[in-house]
Amino acid sequence: MSLLFSPLTIRSATFRNRLWVSPMCMYSAVDGVAQEWHHTHLAQFASGGAGLIVAEATAVVPEGRISPRDLGLWDDAQRDALAPIVRAIHDRGSAAGIQLAHAGRCLLYTSDAADDLLCV
Repeated sequence: MSLLFSPLTIRSATFRNRLWVSPMCMYSAVDGVAQEWHHTHLAQFASGGAGLIVAEATAVVPEGRISPRDLGLWDDAQRDALAPIVRAIHDRGSAAGIQLAHAGRCLLYTSDAADDLLCV
């Protein structure tokens, strides 16, 4: 069997294979809250057999979002919306990860226009 399809253990985490899905910024959240779209999008990769699925760039504070539609993880509602997605990924035998993000000096957008960023 190819190494690509063999399990990999890193410390206490074992992945069923080395096929990993990298984060894709899809900008589909509402007020930082994951939607049903996220559930379908991320769980499909687990159904397809990926060993690890990493959720898109997820803002740690509202002021640090890259876009108004970024996933967020600064309040309990956002955490609670991600929990069933993580369960669905785990139930399909894959590991779940998240990419934490902050826009840095280009702070929160000033409108819904993707090119309307406030940089200080």
